Amino acid sequence: MSSAQDPFYIVKEEIQDSIDKLLSSFHKWEQMALDAVDHGHLTKELLAGCESIQWQVVELEKTISVAARDPSLYGLTVVELEKRRRWTSTARTQLSNVKNAVVAGKEMNGTGNISASATRRELMRLPDSNQTDRSNQYIARNNDDFISSESDRQLLLIKQQDEELDELSASVERIGGVGLTIHEELLSQEKILDELGNEMDSTSNRLDFVQKKVAMVMKKASVKGQLMMIFALIALFIILFVLVFVT
Repeated sequence: MSSAQDPFYIVKEEIQDSIDKLLSSFHKWEQMALDAVDHGHLTKELLAGCESIQWQVVELEKTISVAARDPSLYGLTVVELEKRRRWTSTARTQLSNVKNAVVAGKEMNGTGNISASATRRELMRLPDSNQTDRSNQYIARNNDDFISSESDRQLLLIKQQDEELDELSASVERIGGVGLTIHEELLSQEKILDELGNEMDSTSNRLDFVQKKVAMVMKKASVKGQLMMIFALIALFIILFVLVFVT
C-alpha cells in the first residue's frame, strides 16, 4: 500500500497540519503582550487545540499498537513501525511543550515580555544551529530508512507479482494444451461421422437400386412364371432340408 493510500499517513498529514497551525498561533501568542486584549482569548484557543490534537495523537498511537501485534498482516516492517512511533512521540513532545509554555505564560502576573518570552522559549527548548543540523541529519536518516524499507517492500511485491504471473502463464499453457487436444478429438470425430454418412448414403443407394430391380422383375414376370419360381424355391428348400437333417 502506498503512502498516499495508507490511512496512517492520511491522518498523520491532517494532524501535522493542525500542529503547524497551532505552532503558528503559538508564535503569534509569544510575540503578544501579556496585557493585550486578545491574549486571553488566544491562550484558550491554544490550550483547547493542544487537548484536541493530543487526543488525535493518542488514537493514532493505538492504531500503531494494533498493527505492531502482526505487522505482516498490514504490510509493515519493524523500521516503519519505529518511524511511526518516533513521529507520534515527537508530536506529543511538541504539544506538551506548547501547552506548558502557554500555562506558564497564563500564570505569570505581567512582570514583562522579556521574562515571559524567555520562560516560553525555555519550556519549548528551542534548538540552536548545531541542534538544528543534528535534527536535519536525523530527519534525513529517517527518510533514508523509510525509502529503503519502501524499496524493499516494493521489490517483494514485484517478486510476488512475477511469481503469480508465472503461475498464471503455466495455467494458460495447460488450458491451451487441453483445448488443442479437444480440437483434435473433435476433428477426428467429425471425420468418422463423415465416413459413416458416406457409407450410409452408398448403402441407401444400393438398396434403392435392388428394390427397383426387384420391382422391374416382378412386373415382367407372368403369373405362371411366378408359380414356377415358387415351386422351384420350395423344391430347393426340401433338397437343402434333406441334405442337412437326413444325411
